[in-house]
Amino acid sequence: MALSQRLQMRQSQALVMTPQLMQAIKLLQLSNLDLAAYVEGELEKNPLLERAAEGEPGSTEGAPDGVEADFDGDGSGSTAEAQADRIDDSLETSRSAIEERLGTDLENEFPDDSNQSAQRASADQPIGPSDWASVGTGGRDDGDYNLEAFVSAEPTLADHLAEQLALAVMSPVQRMIGQFLIDMVDEAGYLVGDLATVAEKLGAPIAQVEAVLAIVQTFDPPGVCARNLTECLSIQLREQDRFDPAMQALVGRLDLLAKRDLASLRRICGVGDDDLTEMIAEIRRLVPKPGLAFGSTTVQPVVPDVYVRQSPDGSYIVELNSDTLPKVLVNQRYHAELTRNANNESAKAYLAENLQSATWLMRALDQRAKTILKVAMEIVKQQDAFFAHGVQHLRPLNLKTIADAISMHESTVSRVTANKYVATSRGIFELKYFFTSAIAAANGGEAHSAEAVRHRIKQLIDGESVNDVLSDDTIVDKLRAAGIDIARRTVAKYREAMRIPSSVQRRRDKLAELA
Repeated sequence: MALSQRLQMRQSQALVMTPQLMQAIKLLQLSNLDLAAYVEGELEKNPLLERAAEGEPGSTEGAPDGVEADFDGDGSGSTAEAQADRIDDSLETSRSAIEERLGTDLENEFPDDSNQSAQRASADQPIGPSDWASVGTGGRDDGDYNLEAFVSAEPTLADHLAEQLALAVMSPVQRMIGQFLIDMVDEAGYLVGDLATVAEKLGAPIAQVEAVLAIVQTFDPPGVCARNLTECLSIQLREQDRFDPAMQALVGRLDLLAKRDLASLRRICGVGDDDLTEMIAEIRRLVPKPGLAFGSTTVQPVVPDVYVRQSPDGSYIVELNSDTLPKVLVNQRYHAELTRNANNESAKAYLAENLQSATWLMRALDQRAKTILKVAMEIVKQQDAFFAHGVQHLRPLNLKTIADAISMHESTVSRVTANKYVATSRGIFELKYFFTSAIAAANGGEAHSAEAVRHRIKQLIDGESVNDVLSDDTIVDKLRAAGIDIARRTVAKYREAMRIPSSVQRRRDKLAELA
């Protein structure tokens, strides 16, 4: 069969992601902090976008604050679809105005004679002292200083050590080695790396590197620049003049101290019970991570995206947090003025592109708010027992259940629940917290949530006494008696995930507390 070239037409179906869809998907999975940063970037790039004032038509402030839904089991109450449609009302005025101005009537919006007269009036008006009120105040019209701009930065651990190095070491070579070692200290205050590698990189004798390290280890805070926990505690004990042979032997066997093997420690240290108890108390007063006192990163509080509260009639009210919703709108006056003064096609194309981008952004933000509200309402409906009675009544739930209930794809629900938080009367939880695997019931009844089972395991362990420490097998028997069919390895996995030691270690800890 001969090979030849030819033209052939084929018709096929393919899924193509439009720019609007890609933007909507991107915004959907962003947290409120990332969304604020993204919108801030769009405000800088797009001259037609501006922040909306409180209560302005284009602002999302007009979105419904609360959605009442009766989740007592009778299925009555407002649906997510009906309540989500109300969010469109806040942006409908702005959208219709934008679409109307896409035609040729833009020039009629602002007559030239009125504009010119306004410009002449502003030009003839002298500049008064109030016009200079914001000079030197960071552009603030109210004339108040921004006190946050004058807050001094917290000194980091590296800066603190570098200041001490400049006073303790005079030799340029030793300063270079010391600064290199300081740069290798992690946030906990430990030296990360090998001294032989440092000596090879700097071309210095390893003895000189060790000598500089000994100097740096005398800096504040005590225990800094240690290579391991034993060395960190030893440095602190030397500074307190408590590093005697018995204490040195105790610090050298921290593994036995972690296991609460007091008999072996007494034999190794050669001390009695009272002396060993006092030595252990001294070690507990030491700081295992001295570097955390300097330059700690600022902890960002979790800002919930959704609020859930119970109304007096027993139903639950689900509402979006309006503080996390970006408030932006299109500056229609500015767009009309620029369109009227555009002299070439490239300028008009630029304005049209920015207007379209701004419109897409507002619609994507609107759709994001509606989708989050939909998913949150369905989660509250599925987990109403949790909100009423606590974590022990948490039901097994997966993404498919929520997706089928609100007629969405599982990937959409997954994006909505990522990095989104809900504030309830029982605390702030990530939306993904309510999705747990199922554990079968022993009597063939309704399955139990894995999170609820973990909670029961912790309750059993917290209630045990020194004479009745529960083993994993005993916990399995108690759970099966309560109707939960669970294996021993699953109990051990859940216990280790909650960082609960074994029964042997728990018994040693309780005996040590009694001593």
